Amino acid sequence: MFGVNPRDLRRLMKQFGIKMEELRVERVRLELDDGRVLIIEKPQAAMIMRQKAQPPMLYIVGEPVEVEEKPTEEATPKFTEEDVMLVAEQAGVSPEEARRALEETGGDIAAAILKLQGEG
Repeated sequence: MFGVNPRDLRRLMKQFGIKMEELRVERVRLELDDGRVLIIEKPQAAMIMRQKAQPPMLYIVGEPVEVEEKPTEEATPKFTEEDVMLVAEQAGVSPEEARRALEETGGDIAAAILKLQGEG
């Protein structure tokens, strides 16, 4: 492939109405819809190209590497203290038992109540 002078490339892009914004990037992380994660460490080039009436285009040059990540538990609970009190009241149990049931059911209030009542 032939070498292109970056200044000439910018001038040409400007003629076509394309604005280029170069980015200084250390790492790019792509989270795919199938759950896989790709990482590009220290890409050779990264830029955003904008053209009128078109969505911005991100241009990254580098070798993607698939990484395996361990699932992490969410920092925020899937239920509130109000949910705990509602389950405790409806099932006739202590808040601690209600909280455990909500954790086991992923925050599903109805399932937690049924579980505590012996129906779930």
